[in-house]
Amino acid sequence: MQQTAQHLLDTLDKALPLLKKISNEAASVRPKHGKWSYKEIIGHLVDSAANNHQKFVRTIQEDGLKFPPYEQDAWVRIQQYNEGDWHQLLQLWDVYNRHLAHIIGRIPDAALPNQIAIGKSEPFSLDFIVRDYPEHLKHHLRAILPDADFSQNNFKMVY
Repeated sequence: MQQTAQHLLDTLDKALPLLKKISNEAASVRPKHGKWSYKEIIGHLVDSAANNHQKFVRTIQEDGLKFPPYEQDAWVRIQQYNEGDWHQLLQLWDVYNRHLAHIIGRIPDAALPNQIAIGKSEPFSLDFIVRDYPEHLKHHLRAILPDADFSQNNFKMVY
């Protein structure tokens, strides 16, 4: 898990300076009706961090847990990320993910096979969910930073 934690940190280190160059106004623009602005994408990634924080810690403690599905559009709409400050949102996203990297790097090997189900999905191992997390993050960052190279491990996205 140390490698996955470092991969997450490397992604943050690469993305954050590029994201900070985007103005608050530009980050608020929705490319078209029904599509998220950059603020809403980063807000979604904050939500993802919060949801996965729970999944990681609880699944370390107990095997066979079931979590409700994450209703991403409703969460983004309710929290009105587009009305917030871009740089504060980036700071929250960065710090929260650095904390997740801290957790990931300390997951006991014995907990990695623990199973977790999300909504009506088939169970996944904690190992898979944790390794997939940086890939999910990179998928959304590519929508904001299409020219950045976030290559590394590629796992199927499950969220």
